[in-house]
Amino acid sequence: MTYIGALDQGTSSTRFMIFDADARVIASHQLEHKQIFPSPGWVEHDGVEIWTRTQEVMAGALQKAGIKPGELRAIGITNQRETTIAWDAKTGQPLHNALVWQDTRTAAFMDGLRDADKKLIIHRTGLAIAPYFSASKMKWLIENVPAVADAVKAGTARIGTIDSWILWNLSGGTFATDVTNASRTALMNLETLDWDPELLALFAIPREVLADIKPTSHVYAKTSDGVPIAALVGDQQGAMIGQTCFDVGDSKTTYGTGNFALLNTGTTIVRSQNGLLTTVCYKFGSEPAVFALEGSVAVTGSAIQWLRDQLGIIKSSSEIEALASSVSDNGGVYFVPAFSGLFAPYWRSDARGVIVGLSRASTKAHLARAALEAIAYQTRDVLDAMSADSKVQLTSMRVDGGATANNLLMQIQSDVMGIEIIRPEVIETTALGAAYAAGIAVGLWASPIEVRNKWRENHRWNSTQNPNLRAEKYAQWKKAVERTLNWIE
Repeated sequence: MTYIGALDQGTSSTRFMIFDADARVIASHQLEHKQIFPSPGWVEHDGVEIWTRTQEVMAGALQKAGIKPGELRAIGITNQRETTIAWDAKTGQPLHNALVWQDTRTAAFMDGLRDADKKLIIHRTGLAIAPYFSASKMKWLIENVPAVADAVKAGTARIGTIDSWILWNLSGGTFATDVTNASRTALMNLETLDWDPELLALFAIPREVLADIKPTSHVYAKTSDGVPIAALVGDQQGAMIGQTCFDVGDSKTTYGTGNFALLNTGTTIVRSQNGLLTTVCYKFGSEPAVFALEGSVAVTGSAIQWLRDQLGIIKSSSEIEALASSVSDNGGVYFVPAFSGLFAPYWRSDARGVIVGLSRASTKAHLARAALEAIAYQTRDVLDAMSADSKVQLTSMRVDGGATANNLLMQIQSDVMGIEIIRPEVIETTALGAAYAAGIAVGLWASPIEVRNKWRENHRWNSTQNPNLRAEKYAQWKKAVERTLNWIE
């Protein structure tokens, strides 16, 4: 047998999965890590803990599979994107906690940029003006952490995204990143696929602290056991590969803490007119880069966690389906979970969450159903914007991530959008995509066409909702979104 390992380093946990040559799961091991909140709006991770968890989950999965590390043909790494860490090349130790993608401490800096600079960032990178991306986090580390500034002066600073940190440790010192992660920093030029000198100057980031940018599917280095590390890929792009979305117009939505929808635009850079991001989808070896439009929803699965942890109307997230199923509709209740503003296609940091349409007849079951509908409506907002930008009318959407196990949510999603929703056999497609990319790099699979034949469907849903009712309910959702705006002065 031939095995491929995939390390999936996420926002709340790290997982190692082992797949066989037929892309079936052999073993998996997962561990959580701490979320650190030093101040309101600040979110950090401990880089040492992430590396420790990485070693533990790899050992755990290998033990479950009953194989030795050297029996892996290759390892692919997929990671939470935008999260940024600085470390010292001499000691190998982090110089500060990692600043997580959710961290908003650089919002004032980004808002205060000149209009000309904002236009430059948007055009060169395809991204929005937001603290979400890595460049302003790197700038903050250099300017606010003396140890980082000293290491920059000494020439020993390494600053990068989590893929680079894991690769550095796993390989014993290789410093690189891939085009998908680099495209999320707000420092990479989409046309050259290299760091942009003007953007480096704008954010005051020396080129020498950054990693070399390589293809997604590429042999980067070897582990101490001689196993090729043959793929780096941002988590959402990893899911695109795992869903085998290799044709123009193919799309997938990943349901997690937030939702991320991507649409393959081929080798064409499509610049959004509707509040979406343009990003690199993947690059296989020497083949041309493939691009995507992306829309992200900040709060989807975390809205269910809020009902559980803050309101206490459910004891576990899995209870939401039964509670929401106990009523036939939302009873006129709409919930917009804009807890920290709205992401695509609105990009409104002044928005805050609302629950509207309450009456004396409203129950916790109506609120539970409204929470599931909020996930579906926010996803429709993004996919409608994608259709407008790409001129591609969607008729189906592939889905993945933990929340897709909720069958009611998937039926609501189909009803809200009026399209077919398709769930694969392996819903952890982020890790599967990293495995595919690594397997292609080492020749286990000849090409993306070969791995497409390994994708297997689990279930599909078709809309049962009257189109007039769909339009009426969506108009009510839009009214609810309007109520969230201009809340923060």
